[in-house]
Amino acid sequence: KDTAGGKPSPDEDTKETTKDGEEEVFEADELELLQVDLGDMVKLKQILDEAVAAALLDKFLEEDYRLDNIKLSIMVSACLFAMVAQFAPLPFPESRPILGACCCCYFILSGILQLITTFIDKDSILLTKPVPSTKTSNTTLQKYGVRVRSQFPRFSEFYTIILEFQGMENSPNVEQRWSVGQFFDKEGMFDEIGLQQEIEALFLRLESGKYDNKLTSSKKHD
Repeated sequence: KDTAGGKPSPDEDTKETTKDGEEEVFEADELELLQVDLGDMVKLKQILDEAVAAALLDKFLEEDYRLDNIKLSIMVSACLFAMVAQFAPLPFPESRPILGACCCCYFILSGILQLITTFIDKDSILLTKPVPSTKTSNTTLQKYGVRVRSQFPRFSEFYTIILEFQGMENSPNVEQRWSVGQFFDKEGMFDEIGLQQEIEALFLRLESGKYDNKLTSSKKHD
């Protein structure tokens, strides 16, 4: 309701009178803006990647943790071998075979983890489960999950998101590139809502089948 001086300012609490004559005070929701150092490219990409993943998981998709669980299991196993090598209750000369075996296992597991990161994860930031048929009419989404990839080259102002089907050979995809200046002002304040809206529109393109590269065209090049 308007006050005698006109409409209440946005900073003031909004009051409403109930049937019992009591006044209830509703505080306006405050949007917390995130500020980022624009010179920190790693932090900048991290903020963008997290916002992209949140936009997709909040409304459309469910994350697939299987690959993450495999990597965690490898890391835990490597740490266990390191702990045995460090705290084995054996004097040094007699513990050399155990130390050697533990060190070999540790480096082998670390190498496997690095191979997974390099050749399987690549530029992926999110893997999701297939979408239930009750939530989408796209049969490909019902069969395959979504692989979300992000690219933000060093010293570049352009941030790219690619959505494709996880586990599908020659998968079609949708791709969109933005200047980071579209989502950050000169002081580093992050427009998270603006990015979420762009990501939602990109996912709807994937769901409707408006791919940037058609499956048929990719097969012709094989």
